[in-house]
Amino acid sequence: MSKFVLKRIFLAILIILFGSFIVYAVIRALPTSYVETIARQRAQLPGSKSYAEWLEQLNALFRLDTDIFTGYMGWLSDAIKGNFGDSWAYNVPVTQKFKDVIWYSFALNIITFVFQTVIAIPLGITAARKQYSKTDYGITFFALLGISLPSFFLSTILKYIFCIKLGWFDLYGIVGRYHEQLDTFGKILDMTKHLILPVFVLTMLNVGGLMRFTRTNMLEVLNSDYIRTARAKGLPEKTVIHKHAFRNTLIPLVSYMSYLIPSMFSGSMITETLWQIPGIGYISFGAMTQGDIPFTMFYNVFLITLTQVSLLIADIMYAVVDPRVRVN
Repeated sequence: MSKFVLKRIFLAILIILFGSFIVYAVIRALPTSYVETIARQRAQLPGSKSYAEWLEQLNALFRLDTDIFTGYMGWLSDAIKGNFGDSWAYNVPVTQKFKDVIWYSFALNIITFVFQTVIAIPLGITAARKQYSKTDYGITFFALLGISLPSFFLSTILKYIFCIKLGWFDLYGIVGRYHEQLDTFGKILDMTKHLILPVFVLTMLNVGGLMRFTRTNMLEVLNSDYIRTARAKGLPEKTVIHKHAFRNTLIPLVSYMSYLIPSMFSGSMITETLWQIPGIGYISFGAMTQGDIPFTMFYNVFLITLTQVSLLIADIMYAVVDPRVRVN
């Protein structure tokens, strides 16, 4: 097992390096850069240097005057030391900005993950147990509805109904106007109120896929010979479903759910932007639109690393979920 884990860690590092290089090369190839905006702004100051001089100085500072491979190696040497540079758009160290905003995204996505797991897996099991019934069709329709609805459309509908017409929630933000005047419990309630609709949007978007995946795998397991044998022995249906069938359904579920966490952090960018929640997705979107190479690089490497860590955990969990799985 230790050899397998070391091999997976080595492969994960290679993938992170290759992925970060591709991202760096793509960003460097973009036609616009935030450096040009900075140079143009500083050149307009009284008594300042010319635009060309500022552009040359800033390009040398951020290693943009070298070829892509040399610039990437310079970025990588700093990144290994934990130095990801200063954000061009937010004018603070990248890691500091990341620490300031990641907890909003973490809370939003973890709450969504819990809700979609609690909703999707039981409904998927119920749909499989009652295949081709009205319950199955209703659950399938609900799942397809969640998969098909774009986040911007669902968010707009919710804003119109609950924020504009009913006035129950604010249109934007993570806190209300009088947040600082509230006590600790009041501040928690205020933030919770602002997270209700974004969490509902993300849950609706993600619950359908997990629900369909659970139903499909549960149907395959329920048609197995050992399930028919368990029923023939007279075991209670709850024991057959929860002890025998669901345990084997967990194996593909672990693989599927390992992709959910990194996909939520990347997929929540649109939702965070629509609701203006100052999480990592919303901040990264602003950095990307302004050509902020340091923050954009850090955000993409963060997603690549998160994906590899999730896959590594999934591989290890195989042996925990199914005792038959052993790694030589």
